Order: sequence, then C-alpha cells, then structure tokens
Amino acid sequence: MAVTLTEKAEFRLWAFLRGSATDESNKATKGVRISVKDGGCSGYEYGIDITSQPQPDDIVTQQGNVLLYVDAKSAPLLEGVVIDFVEGVMDSGFKFTNPNATDTCGCGKSFKAGDCSPEGVPCS
Repeated sequence: MAVTLTEKAEFRLWAFLRGSATDESNKATKGVRISVKDGGCSGYEYGIDITSQPQPDDIVTQQGNVLLYVDAKSAPLLEGVVIDFVEGVMDSGFKFTNPNATDTCGCGKSFKAGDCSPEGVPCS
C-alpha cells in the first residue's frame, strides 16, 4: 500500500495529532485514517479522520511521526496517492494527487476512477 505524505502534510498532521492527544495511552495509537467514500461531484470523495481506534481490517503504515490507517476497501483507489498540504490566498488544505483518478472535480476533493462503480472496488 503506497500512500505518501509530503513533508508539509506530514508536519501538519503530526502537529495536529500531537496537539489533540488527550493522554499518553492514546498517543501511541493516534493516527490518521484515510478512506474513499461515495459522494462528491465526481463520484468518490476523500476522507481524512483522526482516530485512536483503527478498524480491524485497516492497513497500517507509518510515515515519519504519523501513523496512517488506510481503509482496506478504499486501498485500491488510494494506491500511489500523494497527500500534500497547500497554503494559498484562495485555497488552503490537504491536496490529493491520485494516479488512479481519471477525472477530478474543480474543488479537488472528489474524483472519478475509470468505469468503477461508486462502491470502492478496484478499477480495471
């Protein structure tokens, strides 16, 4: 499973995780869950959630100081994704560059992947 965080994205997520940890016991498992959901204007929508309770089938990786939990059903659609953090006058936030996307929405928060159904199945 290859989801990559740029240095800026890793720093932003790590700072947020560090600041949101309520006690020492959940610091060890606190991470970011990445998924793809049905929706958005193109068919699929990215999801980023902070969690200390990954799902049993999540794919767990670590990049630098950030634990990544990737939803197993979403994994085929997230293979090769690069997550960056951009700051600009008109738009700031996390930006996804997805090699599986065949079309993206103007907002950059949703995408289409080939002729896939919106059920998170792998593209052919």
